Amino acid sequence: MGIPEPTTPAGAEGLAALVADPAHSVIALDFDGTLAPIVPDPDQARAHPGVVPALARLAPQLAAVAVVTGRPAGVAVRYGGFAGVPGLEHLVVLGHYGAERWDAVTGEVRAPHIHPGVAAVRAELPGFLDRIGAWEGTWVEDKGRAVAVHTRRTEDPDTALEQLRAPLLELAARHGLMGEPGRMVLELRPPGVDKGVALTEFLQERKADSVLYAGDDLGDLAAYDAVQQLRSEGVPGLLVCSAARGEEPVRRLEERADVVVDGPEGVVALLDALADKVGAPRP
Repeated sequence: MGIPEPTTPAGAEGLAALVADPAHSVIALDFDGTLAPIVPDPDQARAHPGVVPALARLAPQLAAVAVVTGRPAGVAVRYGGFAGVPGLEHLVVLGHYGAERWDAVTGEVRAPHIHPGVAAVRAELPGFLDRIGAWEGTWVEDKGRAVAVHTRRTEDPDTALEQLRAPLLELAARHGLMGEPGRMVLELRPPGVDKGVALTEFLQERKADSVLYAGDDLGDLAAYDAVQQLRSEGVPGLLVCSAARGEEPVRRLEERADVVVDGPEGVVALLDALADKVGAPRP
């Protein structure tokens, strides 16, 4: 499979810049839904088996590869199988929307203190959900520096989430947090961190001349905004949407993407095609 042709001139420029000068380019990728298939239990999510081999080929040709995720950085590293892989020395995982960082070079996670509102919400949520009549099957994921409420296991996930949205946003605001909606989930987390901020700061750090960003959900819109802002400043960028087979794609993401691929399998195929294009050796 070759590289899909971008549907926009800006996307074509971003792809051309990456291929022409990969050593000054960054590829940034969401985890769930982009590198790992969406599954009912997030603790069972694992990167597509082709992800690590593709990245190990491609990463040495690039300024860096960044995995930008709402998960704790260490969890993404474990579920991705990224630690100790030859070729992934240029890999960085920006967890909790950039609040945590794992570098392959050191193998260590750096993180600030946890926002006190997260602990308060964690304690209050079980009784809160009972009082507001959350649908059967609604469950809470403790992400350490954030708390996520999932409705994927309910009878009607979208309706269940919509009924929870206003009360959960009010709860978040009361504790100084913000609500980040996603696919059948609403995450309560500290303000001031998002994938756009994390991506922009990382690109500045690496002095990147171009960027590719791939994502699949509403939390990735901030990163899309960051890439579009960089484009307006003369930094080429390519936006990729991972629209998984069997899942309703996030329309707002798909409409803004330069390239749409078929879920994690399509992302792997794209990474392999890019590795071929920039002359990365095959094993």
